[in-house]
Amino acid sequence: MASGSNHDRGTWWLALPFGLLCWPFLGWIGSATAALAFLIGGLLLSPDLDTHSLPTQRWGPLRLLWWPYRKLLRHRSLLSHSPFLGTLGRLGYLGSLVLVLSGFLAPWGAPTPVALVHWGQLVWNKHPVLLLLALIGLEASAWLHLIQDGDPVAKTPRVLRFLSRRCRHRAGQGRRQQARGTGRRP
Repeated sequence: MASGSNHDRGTWWLALPFGLLCWPFLGWIGSATAALAFLIGGLLLSPDLDTHSLPTQRWGPLRLLWWPYRKLLRHRSLLSHSPFLGTLGRLGYLGSLVLVLSGFLAPWGAPTPVALVHWGQLVWNKHPVLLLLALIGLEASAWLHLIQDGDPVAKTPRVLRFLSRRCRHRAGQGRRQQARGTGRRP
């Protein structure tokens, strides 16, 4: 498992090459979007937000927003350290927080949750390719993190591990029974 500084180093080193991959297809705007999303994903929206980590500290006073997330998820759980699901969970959590906070702050002039959702739809309709590229950049940085940790497909859920052990156990019993029938030891 890589340290926080190794994760950061990998993010900084690979953000520009990742952005340059998009240059031939989407020009400098696509390249900048991809590189920036990769940096944000690795430095601010890391899978390690489920611990007291460097990405958590980078949020400054807003790191308190991630406290419930840390308390709800075990470190390196399926919901934080898995491809696609981890990034989706972090974005969903952050989006939910923004909508709830905007609901509380609307009486003091903040945009309402409905206005934020409407704005999000407008941005999606106007720039779908750039938003998809940003999502791909966030996910790519999560994959880098998982690969550095040595678990690109995350830990196997306990239920699957239990079933896997049970299947291996049954297969071993079958081999022992076959060996008894032939007089050989397994």
